[in-house]
Amino acid sequence: MAILAGFTATLLYGGWLTLHGELAVGAYSVLVFLTQRLLWPLTGLAEVADMYQRSMAAISRAFELLDTPVRTPYEGRHFTPDSVRGEVTLRDVDFAYGEPPVLHGVNLHVQAGQTVAFVGPTGSGKSTLIKLLLRFHTAQKGQVLVDGQSVDSLNLQDLRRAIGYVAQDTFLTDGTVAENIAYGVPGAAQADIERAAELAECTEFIARLPQGFATRVGERGQKLSGGQRQRLALARAILKNPPILVLDEATSAVDNETEAAIQRSLAVVSQGRTTLVIAHRLSTVRHADCIHVLDQGRIVESGTHDALVAQGGVYAALWRLQTGEGIA
Repeated sequence: MAILAGFTATLLYGGWLTLHGELAVGAYSVLVFLTQRLLWPLTGLAEVADMYQRSMAAISRAFELLDTPVRTPYEGRHFTPDSVRGEVTLRDVDFAYGEPPVLHGVNLHVQAGQTVAFVGPTGSGKSTLIKLLLRFHTAQKGQVLVDGQSVDSLNLQDLRRAIGYVAQDTFLTDGTVAENIAYGVPGAAQADIERAAELAECTEFIARLPQGFATRVGERGQKLSGGQRQRLALARAILKNPPILVLDEATSAVDNETEAAIQRSLAVVSQGRTTLVIAHRLSTVRHADCIHVLDQGRIVESGTHDALVAQGGVYAALWRLQTGEGIA
C-alpha cells in the first residue's frame, strides 16, 4: 500500500506539475524511477516481520521447555553398573496415564540372569512395565525394585546406565555408523564397536555402505531401512554391556532370516545378564526362561513356551493364530 500510494502520488502530482510547466519532463521521469527505487525495499519489511514472528515463537517454545519443572527427581543413592545383579521385582503395581488404568496390581519377580518375555495384545501394558523400570513414569501404587532397592530411591542416571534399552522406535543421530553404535559408550575402541556390530548382525549391511563404519546415516537414520536401524540400536546396547537388557519389539522391523540371526546373537548376549523382552511375534521369545502373558493390565499366565501351549489359554490361542493353526 505504501508503494502504491507513493507511486500514485508521484504520477498524479508530478504529472500535474509537469503539465503546468512547474516541473521539467526530464525531472518528472527521474522522480518516477526514483520513487520506485526508494519504495521497493519496503517489500522486504513483510519478510522481516515474518521472520521476527517465527523467531519469537521458537524462542518462546525454547524458554517454555527450559522452564518446565523436572517431575522425575534425579537424586538418589549412587551405584555402579558392575554392582548390579539384575534382580527385578514389581509389588502390587498400579499405573494409569489417565482413565482407565493400564496396570492393575501387577506382581512380578525376575531372578538375576533370567531371560523373561512379556507378550499379549496391544494396549495390555507391556511397554508400560518397562517405562516404570526406567522411571519414564512413576507407579501410582506399589513398588518397582532392582536388587531389592526401589528405583525411586536410586540415582536416575546410574539406574539408566545399568539398563540397555532397545526401543521399537529407534532414534539415531546424524552421525556415522560407528558414532551411533558408540553413543552410550564415549571413547569406545573401534574393535569393540565392530564386535558389537557383528553380534547384532550389522556387519553385512555396513560393509555395503559407501564408507563402511564412517558412513553418515542421516537425521534419525533416514538413509537406513527400519531393520538396519534396529540392528544398530541393538549393537549400541550390546556395546554398552549392561547388567539388565531390555528389548521392546527389537526385531519387529527385520526379515525372518535376520530375526533368526539376531536370536542366535541374543542367546549369547543374554548369558550372565537379566534380559526383558517384549514381543508380538511369539517365535522370538519361545526359548525364554519364563513368558508372562498380559491382558488388560494383568498378568494372566506365566510359564515356559511348552507349558503355556499345553495349558490351552491366552498364549496358546495367540500361538495358534500366529502359526496359522487358529485360522479356519
